[in-house]
Formats: sequence, structure tokens, C-alpha cells
Amino acid sequence: MSDCLFCKIIAGEIPSSKVYEDEKCLAFYDIDPQAPTHFLVIPKTHIGSVAEVNEDNAAIVAHIFTVIAQQAKKLGLDSYRVVSNIGDQAGQTVPHLHFHVLSGRDMTWPPG
Repeated sequence: MSDCLFCKIIAGEIPSSKVYEDEKCLAFYDIDPQAPTHFLVIPKTHIGSVAEVNEDNAAIVAHIFTVIAQQAKKLGLDSYRVVSNIGDQAGQTVPHLHFHVLSGRDMTWPPG
């Protein structure tokens, strides 16, 4: 998607501080971190949100969760939160599927 911020990051048009990258996904640190450790993991294929996950693209979500577990271990995170917002009211600001990984502070509920 040509106007998608995350698609531009994947294409290298916008720089990011990469945590991890492979042929299916990219992980990078959030530019407005809400915790001492806060990175995003996104599929390289444009999927608008969790609401667009289906049988044809569900394998990428499984792969992303494997990457999250691997990177959390690599970063020494033994307690962390994984969040995906769906839609404006839920706080989704970029319409590209992404998972926030947050750690390093006590998490409150609702998230804050």
C-alpha cells in the first residue's frame, strides 16, 4: 500500500531501529515508547488489522508470535505484554497489522 507508513518502513523509505527482520516480518522499536522496552512486529505483507486475518494469511500471525517469543528471550524479557489494536476507537493509528511488545514496567489495566 503506497500510503501506508509501515509499508514505507518495510520498503526502506522511512528509517527504523530494527530489532529483527526476515522474509516474512519486521520488528523495530516504537518511536513513542510506552515502556522501557517497546517494539513492534509487523508482517511484510499488508494486512489492515487482526480483523483481516483469515485462513490465507493466518500463518504469518503464527510466525510473528514465534518471532515475538524469540526476540523477547534474546532481549532477556521474562515478563511482557503483546497488544494489537483494531480500529480507531481501540487506538489503532496505523492501518497495518502490528503487535506492540512492551516490557520493563508494571502494566496497568486498562493499558496506560
